[in-house]
Amino acid sequence: MTYLVDSIAELVSWLALAATAAFTGAAIYVNVAEHPARMRLAPEHALAQWQPAYTYGARMQASLALVATALSVLAGWLSGEWRWYLAAAFILAPWPYTLAVMMPVNKRLGAIAPEHADASTMSLLRRWNRLHVGRSALGAAAVLCMLSTAA
Repeated sequence: MTYLVDSIAELVSWLALAATAAFTGAAIYVNVAEHPARMRLAPEHALAQWQPAYTYGARMQASLALVATALSVLAGWLSGEWRWYLAAAFILAPWPYTLAVMMPVNKRLGAIAPEHADASTMSLLRRWNRLHVGRSALGAAAVLCMLSTAA
């Protein structure tokens, strides 16, 4: 029976790491590839691209964060390793971070009609990307925490 529990714990741990790495990879991709490419566009086009990309990206990343959190908690419970709970806290943290820190900028960007975008819109988009780095960092902290359990 112990072998079965250990095998399940290992599987859950790998799944938690995979979901967390997917979240983190997507967040970093936004910061280093998608957003810089968007910022090369004219303001109206940059905003027109950001609005649906944010909507779809938020759904995907929110889902990944919730799945990764649940799997991390389960991995901690099955293994008795406290670092899985810390990883769960790190990967769940983008939710309150987004709501408390990023949401005012998200709402402002979402309320602008693309045809009314201007230099101040581009400034908001630059600020949004700087804030999004926080989401990437929280995901990376979770991945590192998970990897530390293997050491």
